[in-house]
Amino acid sequence: MSQGNREGRRSARERLREERERERAAERRKRSAKVAGTAVAVLAVATGIGVIAANGGDDGENAPAAEPIAVGETSAPATMAIYEDFRCPACGQFENTFGETIRDLTDEGKLRVDYHLVSIIDGNMGGNGSKFAANAALCARDAGAFQEYHDLLFAHQPAESDDAFADKARLIDLAGDVDGLDTASFRSCVEDGSHEEWVSSANAGFLDSDFTGTPTVLLQGEDIYGAADEPLTPERLRERVEEIAGSEG
Repeated sequence: MSQGNREGRRSARERLREERERERAAERRKRSAKVAGTAVAVLAVATGIGVIAANGGDDGENAPAAEPIAVGETSAPATMAIYEDFRCPACGQFENTFGETIRDLTDEGKLRVDYHLVSIIDGNMGGNGSKFAANAALCARDAGAFQEYHDLLFAHQPAESDDAFADKARLIDLAGDVDGLDTASFRSCVEDGSHEEWVSSANAGFLDSDFTGTPTVLLQGEDIYGAADEPLTPERLRERVEEIAGSEG
């Protein structure tokens, strides 16, 4: 083989390797765009804007798409999608501010909520608390107690840097505050991580989306939370849902 041919083949291999590196770098940039430090998390809580981001965690790239957890009547005129992380302080603030209004609207049959539980804080801060808490919430869903346990987790949310929910015994102990939830099947589901594939899939879907952080809140597909020029309030949320319900009535 001539020196020219060897050089040509080496050059082709190098070009192919460089192209693959560019593709991998593009994917890393996409994921890294969602990276944020603790300072951003603190700012999000202080301003009420959920701009918590992460660099991955358990991304479950090969897992099938995860169906959200639906709460409320399927025939409800308005649909809200909430993307949240049980370790995310801005998500805790959102639940503390809007949780009661959301529950009232679902009870009234005006709103259905699709919960997408993600684990981006695990990827950002380290640990497994987001994933384990989301798995436990799905175990509670199996027992017909998702909403109660979901609300309980946020009511007992640790500091973002405290991976307390990585302790599965703590997640089981909390279930004692929900009537009928602390059963052998719930304990087994939590301890075995029965729904962790779902959590990984949900997290991968979030990371591959155009959403910039949690909480992301969509009403009829429109992002309604976090706008500094027109901040959402519980009263305004009720007005918007009732407008939708009225237009379809």
